[in-house]
Amino acid sequence: MDFLKLARERYSCRQLSDKKVEKEKLDKIIEAGILAPTATNAQPYKIWLIESTEAKEKLAKANRYQFGAEVFFVVGAKEDEAWVRKFDNHNFAEVDATIVATHMMLEITELGLGTTWVGHFDAPLLKEEFPEMKGYELIAIFPVGYPAAEAKPSERHTVRRAVEEAVMVR
Repeated sequence: MDFLKLARERYSCRQLSDKKVEKEKLDKIIEAGILAPTATNAQPYKIWLIESTEAKEKLAKANRYQFGAEVFFVVGAKEDEAWVRKFDNHNFAEVDATIVATHMMLEITELGLGTTWVGHFDAPLLKEEFPEMKGYELIAIFPVGYPAAEAKPSERHTVRRAVEEAVMVR
């Protein structure tokens, strides 16, 4: 699949089937994240794979958006490990982790799986449930699975700004 086709076909899948996701596919999703570029290659991110019953129960306390998934990824950024732009002291931890998460999201689609980027979750509670997440800015949860037969993009999926509105040529 070429990239623009992949970008067009990816959508926020909110209905997942109960078909188990193969370990090989989970490994490819992780690899896609690890291959993502980061500022000065600092790699100030962490990926958590949530798949045990106990871990999923903990995750559910802080995230009501499950969509039928049996496996989840959480992506976080650690500010004290990131590159900081000297001109304005902008820390790139969240930028880097967002690039990692985007790579993962696109690989999920490439593998024929579905997900949606969940940003609406209780990060402080998630850090209480998973103490190893403390010290990280948690930026995304990805519920992952095979799309259910009835899954489809929302009506807003194809709504995009016009090029003239989005791009300024100088």
